[in-house]
Amino acid sequence: MSFIEFQNVKKIYGSKNEVEIRALDNASFSVEKGELAVILGASGAGKTTALNILGGMDSATEGEVIVDGKHVNELKAKDLVTYRRNDVGFVFQFYNLVPNLTALENVELAVQICRDSLDPATVLGKVGLAERTSNFPAQLSGGEQQRVAIARAIAKNPKLLLCDEPTGALDYNTGKQILQLLQDTCRKEHMTVIIITHNSALAPMADRVIRFRSGKVTEITKNASPIPVEKIEW
Repeated sequence: MSFIEFQNVKKIYGSKNEVEIRALDNASFSVEKGELAVILGASGAGKTTALNILGGMDSATEGEVIVDGKHVNELKAKDLVTYRRNDVGFVFQFYNLVPNLTALENVELAVQICRDSLDPATVLGKVGLAERTSNFPAQLSGGEQQRVAIARAIAKNPKLLLCDEPTGALDYNTGKQILQLLQDTCRKEHMTVIIITHNSALAPMADRVIRFRSGKVTEITKNASPIPVEKIEW
C-alpha cells in the first residue's frame, strides 16, 4: 500500500432540495512516502477540496482516504484533531501568522500541541531565518513570512506537508526560493510533500504530477529525474 491512498473519492455539496455540486467525482491517486507531488488544475478543478480532505479539514462524501495506514475518512472528530496536530503540516497562500508574536514565537506556538516536534530555532535556521527570529511579521517581507509559515509547519515534524498555492502571494523570484525550499525539505527530511498549483510549468520539479479537471483525476505522471526549481523558468 502507498503512503497515501485516495481512492474513488466523491465530495458533494448541497442538500436533497438544493442543486448538487460535485467538488470531487470519483477522484483517485496515490503518493509514496518521501515523494514530492504536484497537483495541477484550473480554479475549481477540485485540488483544494482534495487537499482539505487529506488534511482532515473536510470529509469525503464517499470513497477511501488512507494516510500512512490511517483511514482518515473514518476518524471520529477527536481523532481528527489528533491527526491534524501530529501528522499534518499546512502551508497556505496567505501566511496566517499571529501579528503580535515574533517569528520564533509563531513557530513555538505550533509545536506546543505536538508530540514529536523539532526545535523551533533550529528549523528557522534551516529555512534561512536564523537572524530574524525576534522580528514580528510586519517587519518581514512576504517571502520571509512564508518561510516562517513553512518553518511552523515543518517544526511539527509532520508525516505529510500540504501546501495550497504557497507562492500565490509572492513575486516570481521569491516564489522560486520558496518552492526550492519545499523541494529541499522533501529531499533532506524525507517528508512527503504535496503542492497545489495552477502553474503547469512546475510539473518537472515533482516526483509525481497529478492533474485534476472538473473534480476528476485526468492524468498521473511520474518523473524519474525531477529538476531543481532553480532550473525551471516560467
